Amino acid sequence: MDAVRQRITLPLLGALLAGACIGAGGGAATYAALSSGNSRTVVHQVTVPDSQPAANTSGLSVHSIYELARKGVVKITVSTGASPLGGSSQAQGSGFVYDSDGHVITNQHVVDGAQSVSVQLWNGKSYTAHVVGTDASTDIAVLKVDAPSSQLFPLTLADSSKVAVGDSVVAIGSPFGLQETVTSGIVSALHREMTSPNNFAIDDSIQTDAAINHGNSGGPLLNAQGKVIGVTSQIESDSGGSDGVGFAVPSDTIRSIAAQLISSGKAEHAFLGVVLRDASSSNGAAISQVRSATPAAKAGLKAGDVITALGGKSISTASQLRAAINARRPGDSVSLTYRRGGQSHTVTVKLASRPA
Repeated sequence: MDAVRQRITLPLLGALLAGACIGAGGGAATYAALSSGNSRTVVHQVTVPDSQPAANTSGLSVHSIYELARKGVVKITVSTGASPLGGSSQAQGSGFVYDSDGHVITNQHVVDGAQSVSVQLWNGKSYTAHVVGTDASTDIAVLKVDAPSSQLFPLTLADSSKVAVGDSVVAIGSPFGLQETVTSGIVSALHREMTSPNNFAIDDSIQTDAAINHGNSGGPLLNAQGKVIGVTSQIESDSGGSDGVGFAVPSDTIRSIAAQLISSGKAEHAFLGVVLRDASSSNGAAISQVRSATPAAKAGLKAGDVITALGGKSISTASQLRAAINARRPGDSVSLTYRRGGQSHTVTVKLASRPA
């Protein structure tokens, strides 16, 4: 029987600690594998016009990148309640220091359902952290750790739009709880589409062959200058382990979402209410489904319509339309031009806020 290829959100595929099972004879912690029922297909290849294929391999050595960034990378331990074996159930992931105020970036799915969160810094000291805000649509979370500023070493976000296929990258995290583990590779592809924990698309995701495993989730993917280009989030695997196909949420997305979460504790996304695919016969974003009681439904859009422009700007692909909508705010009114039955139509739509 052929092996089933799984594209898996990293903490869901491993690194669950059925921890603190304390009895009269002492304590034990074991790693428990989750069933395949927790896996789902999450990555799609998308076509992006004018994407950048050139490689940029100049920069620091892997060791130099490690020395530059390692103090900014943290291990995160999350308590999620009672374990079936008794005691508390814990999950582990990674993250990185975002600023000198103690904000830490990780994945939303790392802290989902957390009852308590602990952050271990580069010097081995652990501190209690609280969740400032999470955004399941982009799989980003911001924590706040109450540690002395002298122990905090924020990492710098790079411009992920400048990343090129073939660029050297380094991942640092805590796979299987092994803190400060370093792996290296290249950017294998750009403009991948991941499925977020709440089933919306995360566009422009970065694919890499740097090995990432259970516990790497939320850790930084660094460029050759030691700056963060993404947060490692998912892998594609036949075995459940690293097969050299990993994916990261791009830093431009992190920058935008983190600012909102720190400011208000939540991130808002404009919402049209359609399921999209690339048009098969020409440029445009084809509507596969219109969700009821949404801005698209109220505007009279139907499955089969092909959107060709938003706000007077041409739309070539589904991902381009999603990016254009994401650049707007809930409550914005936009003009949409679409084809139906060989005829072109334009309608004004008031965007809503994306549901949870």
